[in-house]
Amino acid sequence: MLSVDNLSLDIPTGAIFGLLGPNGAGKTTLISMLCGLLKPTSGSFTIKGMNYRKNAATIKKIIGVVPQEYALYPTLTARENLMYFGSMYGLSGRDLKQKVANSLDYLGLLKFADHRIDTYSGGMKRRINLIAGILHQPDVLFLDEPTVGVDVQSKNVIIDYLKKINEEGTTIIYTSHHLMEAQDFCTEIAIIEAGKIFAKGTPESLVAATPGTRNLEEVFISLIGKELRDDV
Repeated sequence: MLSVDNLSLDIPTGAIFGLLGPNGAGKTTLISMLCGLLKPTSGSFTIKGMNYRKNAATIKKIIGVVPQEYALYPTLTARENLMYFGSMYGLSGRDLKQKVANSLDYLGLLKFADHRIDTYSGGMKRRINLIAGILHQPDVLFLDEPTVGVDVQSKNVIIDYLKKINEEGTTIIYTSHHLMEAQDFCTEIAIIEAGKIFAKGTPESLVAATPGTRNLEEVFISLIGKELRDDV
């Protein structure tokens, strides 16, 4: 079985696009290819009209990536982490310092800016992880389970912040197992299983097109089934 099997997808500029599917469906593999972390064995894709084979370096400058695992240095402070990651994107000086301070303030972390990451709670780390991927104001942001394992308050702050940067022009591509969150957050959704698209549309249109369903969770179960996806 291929992780991504002859998949065709068009994501409009300005969307909050959800990639939903069970474990092993191909979501993370697809995002990893779009981010340049995995090389496709066949096929191609473009981002902002640029082909990844010819414009890989340019594409990397206009995308942001927020992985599910924390990509932070635990013995550095939040501010030190963000200054480092910002510099990797080419930011520097007063502009970088201001972006770091503004982001920390918006996400309620400014008073903890000079505390080491290894003293942070999971929700605080998740917020810093997000800031690290968006300091350079990417055109396209890839999010892999951005609210996994956080408290309700942190989740709400993260979602509000993502809506804000989307309104400012960033296209968001997002994976999650939180279907009700996705229903409220996403403008468009694709449900993936075995590397193929099972359904695509707005949350409302998917519910309307699936008989006997009232929400995205019921649509998902109707299309994918109730079988457990445990693997060892």
